[in-house]
Amino acid sequence: MTVSPDRVRAQFPGISTRAWEHPADRTALVTLRSLTGFDVVLRTLSSLLQERQHRLLYLATAVRVDERQFRTLHQLRDDCVHILDAPTTPELFVLQNPQVNAFTIGMDQPFIVLTTGLIDLMDTEELRFVLGHELGHALSGHAVYRTMLMHLLRLTASVGWMPVGGWALRAIVAALMEWSRKSELSGDRAGLLCGQDVEASVRVHMKMAGGAWVEQMNHGAFLAQADDYERSGDLRDGVLKLLNLELQSHPFSVLRAAELRRWIHSGDYDRILSGSYPHRDQDQGTRITDEMKEAARTYRANFDQSEDPLIRTVRTLGRDVGAAASTVAHEVGDTVSKIGKRLTGRRTGTQ
Repeated sequence: MTVSPDRVRAQFPGISTRAWEHPADRTALVTLRSLTGFDVVLRTLSSLLQERQHRLLYLATAVRVDERQFRTLHQLRDDCVHILDAPTTPELFVLQNPQVNAFTIGMDQPFIVLTTGLIDLMDTEELRFVLGHELGHALSGHAVYRTMLMHLLRLTASVGWMPVGGWALRAIVAALMEWSRKSELSGDRAGLLCGQDVEASVRVHMKMAGGAWVEQMNHGAFLAQADDYERSGDLRDGVLKLLNLELQSHPFSVLRAAELRRWIHSGDYDRILSGSYPHRDQDQGTRITDEMKEAARTYRANFDQSEDPLIRTVRTLGRDVGAAASTVAHEVGDTVSKIGKRLTGRRTGTQ
């Protein structure tokens, strides 16, 4: 496995993480931080977790990537760091584990871990997408909250019997899970910016869903599944979709590929490639209200365009209620106007 030297990719000097962060990701983090007790839990975990001990575990049980070990991954990581103009290069470890997984953790100095199951499954360009995805997490500050979620999931099992503490932790875990799903959409965008290979980005999700036999799968048919998923079923299926996602830290592979396609079709990907993107030296001037408005706009657009049966029902109901309210308001207005005319007529002696 070697890195192809003949591919020229766009580079993004000074790019801000806002360029690839999904609006729902940023809004979910704002909501998360507003939860009662969240700051207390974060500070407590930060003090309890030994950052060095966490890293030492992987130094002892995994292989640290550099120019001497897993040289291809070392080159791919350096390429991604260069393309996204990352101020630091996170450490990278390869962990012997048949499970297909990649994650970025660490409270102070995030590092990336790839399992051998994932490396065996992906080709070079697909690994470039994965590493760009994880680098995006590191640059966006996601590692802190991912580490928090990982430890809280363990904690909830041991304190779940506590009436108050258990429910408080469950609320924070549920919010973290919702944020985690949204943050994966941001990571996918960062991965695509690093690889700049749409086919490879979709293949990653195809392999995550169907395994190594990618030659037996079809790009267009795979994406069509997302359309069928969204349109099919009735109101009950819409509710079941929500229940299926409830305990998932990642969105489903088919839907992630479709969301990436939606981002490309929006024109944002091409604008960034052409050099039009937010810069990190402008981040200080960004107002959270603007971020909330952008997230609301995105949610509204997705809501208006969604073919999900549950959302269609809510949308139709909203229109019907709005129309009924408008009719009632009009009739009430006419009645009030008539009463007013009658009262005026009586005071002047006319009917």
